[in-house]
Amino acid sequence: MVKRSSPYPTPDSDRVRIAGVACARNLLLYNEMRFAHLSCAVTTGVVVLVFLLVGREIAIQLEHRTIRATAPEVFALKNQGSALQRAAAESPDILLLFGSSELTLGPASVRAGEFFKTEPTGFQVSPVGKPGATSIVILQKLAALGPELHGRKVAISLSPSWFLVPVIEPYMYKGNFSLFSASQVAFGDALDFQLKRDIATRMLEFPQSLASSPVLAFALHRLASGKWWDRIGLAVAWPVGKLQNAILDLQDHFESMIYILRKGKAPQPTTTPRNLDWATMIQEATTPHEFSTEADKAQTIELPLLRGGNRDFLARMNGASEWTDLEMLLRVLRDVQAKPLLISMPMDGLLYDDAGISHAAREAYYAKIRALTDRYNFALVEFKDHDRDPDFLDEHHYHLTAKGWLYCDQALSNFFSGSK
Repeated sequence: MVKRSSPYPTPDSDRVRIAGVACARNLLLYNEMRFAHLSCAVTTGVVVLVFLLVGREIAIQLEHRTIRATAPEVFALKNQGSALQRAAAESPDILLLFGSSELTLGPASVRAGEFFKTEPTGFQVSPVGKPGATSIVILQKLAALGPELHGRKVAISLSPSWFLVPVIEPYMYKGNFSLFSASQVAFGDALDFQLKRDIATRMLEFPQSLASSPVLAFALHRLASGKWWDRIGLAVAWPVGKLQNAILDLQDHFESMIYILRKGKAPQPTTTPRNLDWATMIQEATTPHEFSTEADKAQTIELPLLRGGNRDFLARMNGASEWTDLEMLLRVLRDVQAKPLLISMPMDGLLYDDAGISHAAREAYYAKIRALTDRYNFALVEFKDHDRDPDFLDEHHYHLTAKGWLYCDQALSNFFSGSK
């Protein structure tokens, strides 16, 4: 007998159908939940990004609005970051002055930042520097500013003490190291490849400063090599480096905003520029100086640097790595198309005379500075005429007195006004 199929579903087929419908419903629900989670994540990411970008813009506006209050000051955040330096560089009436410990010592009233604080000659000076800074540190800050320095005037103080030691002490470099500035050198667009390669090679001589950023260390090694496969490696790391720069930039701006709000900075009142009687001020500041304490006396030039006479002096001076760093600094200034003034501080000639180091030997240092700046056609103010001036440098023998600072202030004023 032939069995006929029943027109009604069997219990087993009902279960299969119900299970299929349930599975389809669960899959649809799962997809909806996944889409909802993804949508929520994307929305949160967009909100956070907008918040960060708006916050950054608010910080930039605040930096520019209060730059006349922060520009004259010397403090760690301005020295290690770029946000406040950039705000100063973008201000037409502020002159950036880079240097070392000489910017932070000497009579406060005549130091450039404080002296020009009220714009007595129509502009302010924004000093950037701390003890231990040298050309390799300054050039990284300049490279980080990059396009902001295009066509802008900038001043750099050069200390003879930089050129009297064979190499920079690693702890001094590390104490001035800025990850943001260094990362901008590697992943920025302001410098040509050969200059980047030379700077990277030099920076790799201080590996301790790179321990906090494997990305930067990797990029510097690839840059220093210059081989084609290393260029490929650098290209692979480039997006990560750009992201690192973006994160450091946000951090820099938010820290600057917190600093300004915490300190309650407000714009300085505008004053009327006036003609200054420089000769009278310098004459009134010319007073003999003595060691104030035994502690001050102990902070003089280390005696080993004065031993050996002319021959050892010239060997140390000519063999210093600082000459290579200074030339790279000048190349950075050329690449970013800045208009620099180099200020060459004098040696304490009387002290060197007593140590048997002649004026002719010291002249070799001044001549070398002059030849290097002339090669790049940059403005140079030399204070070598004060080499034997007992009132120009203080008891430490490489920091300015009130008289020395006034000469420096006058040079800065002449440079900014265009008369130098």
